[in-house]
Amino acid sequence: MTASVLRSLHHDRAPGDPLVVPGPWDAASARVLVEAGFPALATPSAGVAASLGHEDGSTPAAEMFAAVARIVRAVPASVPVSADIEAGYGLAPKELVERLLDAGAVGCNLEDSADGVLLDARRQADRLAEVRAVAGDALFVNARVDTYVRGVPDGTDPEAETIRRALLYVAAGADCVYPIMAPPEALPALAAAVPAPLNALARPDGPAPRRLGELGATRITFGPGLQRRAMAALREIADGLRTA
Repeated sequence: MTASVLRSLHHDRAPGDPLVVPGPWDAASARVLVEAGFPALATPSAGVAASLGHEDGSTPAAEMFAAVARIVRAVPASVPVSADIEAGYGLAPKELVERLLDAGAVGCNLEDSADGVLLDARRQADRLAEVRAVAGDALFVNARVDTYVRGVPDGTDPEAETIRRALLYVAAGADCVYPIMAPPEALPALAAAVPAPLNALARPDGPAPRRLGELGATRITFGPGLQRRAMAALREIADGLRTA
């Protein structure tokens, strides 16, 4: 599978018909999601971390890339897999791209914060440009914008700062922007201002994917939400077994 297939899935979508990309955390969950008919998958770093016994943000790079490779091997070659690689594990762009491609991923998330703090937007744009230069068209790059989870400086408008960062990242070669945790009411303005597909996070207490699409989202992901729901279901089963 090539990144061009994943890229094409993001374009020419009607409002209300976003690309829904669920997040498998291991090979078994990936097979279930493909059997359900989803055309693409996007691994969540927090969900993978939990499956490997790590806290979110503390998975060693080698373990994360190995987990992504197992997921890629578990699904048909016709299903593109994108990998959440957090802020890139401190790897130089060339090594980062090589390890993604070696794992079989055709896309990635790269976030613009580290250790809970927003990175300088222009430096992040430069890094994205380096990743794009190394990867060419071989990777679909989803640039995560963390303004709504990390906060912005006092006196700064979160929406305006999100748009500023998103425009820098698109100019640097990002295929998609992901303002994670952006409030649903902000999506129309973000979609109107940013000339690239917009990724929205679906949450259990928020609008359904179709509604997020109507508000301007092109792509819907779930973070570790599916893994957490699966673990909650397992916990309920386990409790039932103890009392049976």
